[in-house]
Amino acid sequence: MSGVSLQRLVKAYGAVQVVHGIDLEVQEKEFVVLVGPSGCGKSTTLRMIAGLEEISDGDLTIDGRLVNRVAPKDRDVAMVFQNYALYPHLDVAENIAFGLRIRKESKDVIASSVQEVGEILGLTPYLERRPADLSGGQRQRVAMGRAIVRRPKVFLFDEPLSNLDAKLRTQMRAEIKRLHKRLGVTSIYVTHDQVEAMTLADRIVVMHDGRIEQVGTPMELFLNPVNTFVAGFLGSPPMNMVKARIGSGDTGPVAEFDGNKLPLAQLPSLQNAVGKDVILGIRPEFVTVSRTKDDGAIPVDVDLIETLGSEALIHGSLQKEPFVIRTETVGQMDVLDGISGFKIKPDLIRVFDAETGSALPDQVTVQ
Repeated sequence: MSGVSLQRLVKAYGAVQVVHGIDLEVQEKEFVVLVGPSGCGKSTTLRMIAGLEEISDGDLTIDGRLVNRVAPKDRDVAMVFQNYALYPHLDVAENIAFGLRIRKESKDVIASSVQEVGEILGLTPYLERRPADLSGGQRQRVAMGRAIVRRPKVFLFDEPLSNLDAKLRTQMRAEIKRLHKRLGVTSIYVTHDQVEAMTLADRIVVMHDGRIEQVGTPMELFLNPVNTFVAGFLGSPPMNMVKARIGSGDTGPVAEFDGNKLPLAQLPSLQNAVGKDVILGIRPEFVTVSRTKDDGAIPVDVDLIETLGSEALIHGSLQKEPFVIRTETVGQMDVLDGISGFKIKPDLIRVFDAETGSALPDQVTVQ
């Protein structure tokens, strides 16, 4: 079983601790993405797995073997970096084959392996070219080919798409996903781009200040964030945050703010929290717009509409804080010109404790 296990993993530089005893189990053939803002410890964690950073404390096992003191070359992992790190004087075939030559594999094994990888990555027509004659996406495929040809137990990706333009990033995301589906190798991928995380991962690990905030599938984290940090980090645009207080309505708990009353789901954690200060998490995608002021809609001051083709982003303010609505444009362009407020179903609102930022328990969201 080529899984990866992190148990109470710590990294410290002198007296400064940057990774604080994280625990994570990556299953065999799983694609796990570590995501978080710059400085959260995700790349440091990946480098500890690769053996490029010494582990200060805790245990790291790969395929059931403790590798804390094992040299990088003996861990049977292959890493793809943000910078392609190709040898400029070697052609594509020689770059891909370099690791096999170091291992002193036979010429027949090297030739067949390079040909196979070339076909997998669509590099066969470019095997005799040098890196300077390739596009950015082709160079990144060569870097991945150099990792694939080793047939490692674990692939490690350290922000491999950061140097590509937006169109190439989209193409390479799809290629990486197809590649993982075809090869089925355990993969750990680091990025600060939450779109990459959502589209690539079987499971996402959200990190912040050297700690794991939440682990789950992309939709679990999108629909059920455990705190305001995860809620605000995942999603594009991010979840709207509205300060409110829990009140008691005629049919159940309500959120009260600025003279408005927004119905909430009838759950014990909300019914027992009357008078409590909270933060409402409202996804821009879950909001419906309204043009009338007397249908129970929550008023919002609109100051900008970004039309993106099939959808639009409506930028407004609520409680003098930014509030964004994502809506379809087809068949309702006239609606966008006269928006006065919004509505949202009670079970689509996430409620967080205003003091701790943690989600209140037993909430129900769409699946």
